[in-house]
Amino acid sequence: MKFRHLGNSGMKISEICYGNWLTHGSQVENEQAMACVRAALDVGITTFDTADAYANTAAETVLGAALKGQRRASLEIFTKVYWPTGPKGPNDSGLSRKHIMEAIDGSLGRLQTDYVDLYQAHRFDHETPLEETMQAFADVVRSGKALYIGVSEWTADQIRRGAALAKDLGFQLISNQPQYSMLWRVIEGEVVPASKEVGVGQVVWSPIAQGVLTGKYKPGRPAPAGSRATDEKGGMSSVRRFTDNEELLRRVQGLRPIADELGLSMAQLAVAWVLQNDNVGCAIIGASRPEQVTENVGASGVEIPAGLMARIDEVLGDVVVTDPRKTQDSSPKQHP
Repeated sequence: MKFRHLGNSGMKISEICYGNWLTHGSQVENEQAMACVRAALDVGITTFDTADAYANTAAETVLGAALKGQRRASLEIFTKVYWPTGPKGPNDSGLSRKHIMEAIDGSLGRLQTDYVDLYQAHRFDHETPLEETMQAFADVVRSGKALYIGVSEWTADQIRRGAALAKDLGFQLISNQPQYSMLWRVIEGEVVPASKEVGVGQVVWSPIAQGVLTGKYKPGRPAPAGSRATDEKGGMSSVRRFTDNEELLRRVQGLRPIADELGLSMAQLAVAWVLQNDNVGCAIIGASRPEQVTENVGASGVEIPAGLMARIDEVLGDVVVTDPRKTQDSSPKQHP
């Protein structure tokens, strides 16, 4: 396992991060979830990402139980705040001071830890003054409940404004957690340059594009039984934008010779691809089976030659999404 600094902070993280969105507490039974976490630890993953909203807090509970007994100082535990939790009352979402201060205590209890290494704004809050949000985060850091602060799916302008306020308040904004893959590159034009300016690194989610970049979804064929595209609990809707595009699925199959040339699986190629970006601190992988963790970790330390990076671009062509406005669209204008 290779390790990287997150942003311009001194904290190092494993470049493969284990995340439990759409799995723990929902799609995957607890015993299997525990096995996946054990597999992650066995292959050298030290960084774990979750959120209070995943499975309406259940994912944090499962991860806390799975990590119990591990040396806390040897782990980097990330969680997030913004989306609705609990009974979803008027103050059960967003980035108000009230919600942040209550949410961090709930997360720490479920994760069975005194602090998280990174506490992230899960989206930008258009209903709360940014000054209020950043002041609350400053107080969370000063209280020792979080060591660093990050954001998720913020635009370039929002990242610049947040980083400036953080600096004024005496703490550091070190990360952004965006969707990023060979197929979804909306951060490259604006978010990555802005992040480099202010010392923010990327903690990227869905590097395998919800499993599409494994090549298991074939054009003209039904989705494999048991795959995310057949899961009615939530996975189906999140992957449909890819699987409904026959041309995209055809082009993904064209990546297989490149993976073979590098001696990688299709999943490993996808994860290795995002790690070629020097602003990426880690790639988050999810898993429903321990062997998926073991496979994906094979992407750590892989260097893809420039010629093959260019071939990937040629193969995928215009199915790649690059519009930076997609980031703005990810944060609701009102609390959900």
